[in-house]
Amino acid sequence: MILLALDTCDSRGSLAVLRDDEVLKAIAHEGTSDYSSWVLPTATEALMASGLGIRDVEVFAAASGPGSFTGVRIALTTVKAWSEAYRRGIAGVSRLEAMAAQASGAGAYVAAFADAHRDQVFGALFRREGPALTPVESEMVAAPAEFLDWVKQRSANERVSWISMDPEKVTTQESWRSRAETGESVEWSTNVLAPAIGRIGRMRALQGRLTDALGLDAEYVRRPDVEVYWKSGAGRGS
Repeated sequence: MILLALDTCDSRGSLAVLRDDEVLKAIAHEGTSDYSSWVLPTATEALMASGLGIRDVEVFAAASGPGSFTGVRIALTTVKAWSEAYRRGIAGVSRLEAMAAQASGAGAYVAAFADAHRDQVFGALFRREGPALTPVESEMVAAPAEFLDWVKQRSANERVSWISMDPEKVTTQESWRSRAETGESVEWSTNVLAPAIGRIGRMRALQGRLTDALGLDAEYVRRPDVEVYWKSGAGRGS
């Protein structure tokens, strides 16, 4: 199975081409180039380096959030267009699940989080069930201390494996000290998440859990500022 996986949730994005679980080519987004001008040339580069063309791709996988409104929208709009043009299925994958899938700790639970700015984190808690990860609840955005408390309440006092691209968002909290004293630590996640997104996409394809352009939804978690502003009434004309 040939897959093309894309992550544009924040500036640390990436794109990868996979054959089954093997990564043929992965390219990290570097610098400040806009994703709208980065995605298509990078996809062409990655496919050519893999000896493939866009028509060879059987499944498109994209990070569906959480992340910036504009970033998430670019990835989803791109794979929707490819899906429509080439009649291929899509896997929408949580960026936090892609992080959690890499956690090497032995905890019964895996907590994944990333900087959401405004002194908040995007966070999720998963329970390990064999090789699978099952979300405990919906993903959230909260202050780091609130996320720590939320994990404590829902992990039933069992050991938790932690993973993040931004460990300091949690480890600098006073409430982290008690977890550190029990031997817990936050594992660094790679910034290049497209390969993990592709592997999860492949699993969903094998399970018959792909969607199409109409069914693909974003996981913004936090509403974009423009929506909050408009619904508050501040953006409406008299």
